Amino acid sequence: MDAYLTLHPDFKVGDELPALTKPPVTQTQLVRFSGASGDFNPIHTVESVAREAGLGGVIAHGMLIMGFAGQALTTWVPRMAIKKFSSRFSAMTRPGDEIQVRGQISGIEEQAQGTLVKIKLQAVDQNGEVKVKGTCEALLQR
Repeated sequence: MDAYLTLHPDFKVGDELPALTKPPVTQTQLVRFSGASGDFNPIHTVESVAREAGLGGVIAHGMLIMGFAGQALTTWVPRMAIKKFSSRFSAMTRPGDEIQVRGQISGIEEQAQGTLVKIKLQAVDQNGEVKVKGTCEALLQR
């Protein structure tokens, strides 16, 4: 399956990439992610524990939100083209938050092996609060 940038070869620095919008985060999703990731910290699944920890309630796993960012990346560029992906957590995500991952091309370099595309991305909630910021470098073959 082709990714967005392979289908639209006339991209340039500053271009916005198609946003990926996820359904609202659910308590069930957090329980399932705990099992899948092996992260059983009760701040992600037990309301009373999260409140006692001073979090004001259950919070989503940061890696779940980073996973959403990775999902968006693979809609923009072929998975095998991704050479670097880094992220920084900015704010907590809670059940009910709807996450949208947005991306923008921040650099393009022609290289012998292909076109190196640099992407800035962020995952934001329904209020525009940034949850995760990240960067990616992908090498697109000619």
